[in-house]
Order: sequence, then C-alpha cells, then structure tokens
Amino acid sequence: MALIELPRAMLIDMDDTILSAYGRPEIAWNTIAAEFADELAPLPPGEVAAALLASARKFWSTAEPIWRIKLGEARRITARGGFAALAAAGHRALPDDLADRIADRFTAYREEAMFVFPGAHEAIDTFKALGIKLALVTNGNADMQRAKVERFALGHRFDHIQIEGEHGFGKPEERAYLHAMEALGVTAPETWMIGDNLEWEVVAPQRLGIYAIWMDVHGDGLPPGSTIKPDRIIRSLTELLPSAQK
Repeated sequence: MALIELPRAMLIDMDDTILSAYGRPEIAWNTIAAEFADELAPLPPGEVAAALLASARKFWSTAEPIWRIKLGEARRITARGGFAALAAAGHRALPDDLADRIADRFTAYREEAMFVFPGAHEAIDTFKALGIKLALVTNGNADMQRAKVERFALGHRFDHIQIEGEHGFGKPEERAYLHAMEALGVTAPETWMIGDNLEWEVVAPQRLGIYAIWMDVHGDGLPPGSTIKPDRIIRSLTELLPSAQK
C-alpha cells in the first residue's frame, strides 16, 4: 500500500466508529424479544423481532433530526409500530405497555453492550501524539452522548468535542463540519472525516472538500447499487496509522 500523508486534522464520529454502539440491530432486537418470550407467546420471538426491526427501519428512513435527541421515545414509537403491523397481519393484539417495556429494555441493552473497538484508543492517542488536531463530531442527545464520552475516556483525547444535542446542529448540516474545522483552526483540504454513515461522513463532507473515510467495521461493503464513493474504506482506525500503511 502506498503511504498516504496524514492530514492536519481529523473529524471522527463516535458511534460505530470508535464505539460498537448501534450496529447489527437485528441481533439486539432478537435478544430482547427472546427475553420477553413468555409475554409475547404464542408469537415466536423471532417474528416479533423482525416486525420491530422493520418498523424501526421504516421510522428512521424518514425521521426528522429531532428524534435523534429523543431516542428513547423514538424507540417506543417504533416498537408500537411493530406491534401494530403484527396485529394488522392477523396476530393477537399486544399491549402498548409491553411495547414500551421492550423498547426501554432495548435502549438499556444497547447502552450495556457498548464497547470501544479494539485499537481505537491507541490509534487516537497516536494521531494526537503526531500533532494531528482531533475533533469528535457526534449526533444525538446531549446527556446520552456526553455520558459515553466520559464512560469511554474520550474527553481528554480530543481537542474539540461536538455533540449535536449540545450545539443545536449536527451532521449532515454543513455547519457541523465547518464549526468543527473552525474550532480546530483548519481548512477542508487539511481535514479528514471518518465515520460509518455514508451520508453524514462521506457525501456531506465531500461536498465541502473534506477527504471522507467510510468505516465499514463489519466488512459488508457498499450497499448494492450505491453511487457513493468514499475516498477510502477502512474497518478499523488502526488502518490509518503510519505503521499500517507500509
């Protein structure tokens, strides 16, 4: 591999880039549905999980940004939607209270199951030691995201922490990237954006002239038919270290 010159600055996403957070929702929904199997009977947990996942994907495909700030409430809505779809398909009607409890358990489970990807802390520390200016740029609720920053020891690792719920704007709004670069004192050609969301971390940054690196941690590849072209695709932040580019 040819050596790629490192930038003056990196804007790095948090969830599913530094932390294993919200990837593979189908596994989480199946796990939670299995926990509630007795209350869901005679419906098989797997069928319920599939309905909840479908409802969530439908909701988030058109959801307004405000729902990223109200994640717990959004999950209750999607769980109720999944139950409604099951009832419409002829299954017994499940109570809203059960939907809410499943949604809340899903939220708690996601928080419990989070962890820092292997090598992520070390990679970030190396970038910092090399003099690269670093900004953590994450969407979501202020309290929830700030708690992750503290829980996973990220605060001291970055020159700038930018949380959507604290600043009042987030990706893919242009000002999210422009504000972060201004805070670091750099320009777009000097900056890399790294993250797992193709719209937020590739398409929008590229429009501003930022080098966009897509985190494909599971190695799934670009969606079929995708016209999006990341400048680079990685599965770990460690791939960006000078020692990994030889």
